[in-house]
Amino acid sequence: MKLLPILILSIFLVSCGATVAVDYDKQVDFSKYNSYNYFPTIDSGLNQLDDGRIIQITDSLLQQRGFVKSETPQLYINFYAREHVSRSQNTIGIGVGGSGSNVGVGVSGGIPIGGNVLNQQLTMDFIDTEKDDLVWQAVAEGEMKERSTPQQKEAYYMSVLQKILAKYPPKK
Repeated sequence: MKLLPILILSIFLVSCGATVAVDYDKQVDFSKYNSYNYFPTIDSGLNQLDDGRIIQITDSLLQQRGFVKSETPQLYINFYAREHVSRSQNTIGIGVGGSGSNVGVGVSGGIPIGGNVLNQQLTMDFIDTEKDDLVWQAVAEGEMKERSTPQQKEAYYMSVLQKILAKYPPKK
């Protein structure tokens, strides 16, 4: 019985956060890549601060895996995002009901809580510099508060980029 709250919390935590879809060229030997840099003209659609966060976190995660940032890389990394604001899906429910003589009547409604949410689709491309071909792509969809603090944004991007890069290189 003590495990039930832990199980429910685990399911809640796993269901939250970004979802990642990956596509790649099956003919490519990903073990040959060990150096990277960023595409010279990244137009991410994000502000400079968010671009800097993504680059810093990506550098850290790739270098932990043995990749080297180089002026003559084997891979170019490009990223871009699409965003839109929506109302929070979290609501508090209020209901009124009654029954009598085997007849039931109910009325309910939801009051939104939590403010607006920024829905983001972040795409990361790995491009073979020798062939100038896209060899790997990940698309992550997630959400964060519209008015997130710098610390919340950094935590969000850390989580998303860890999920993206966990799928690189693809498993054969």
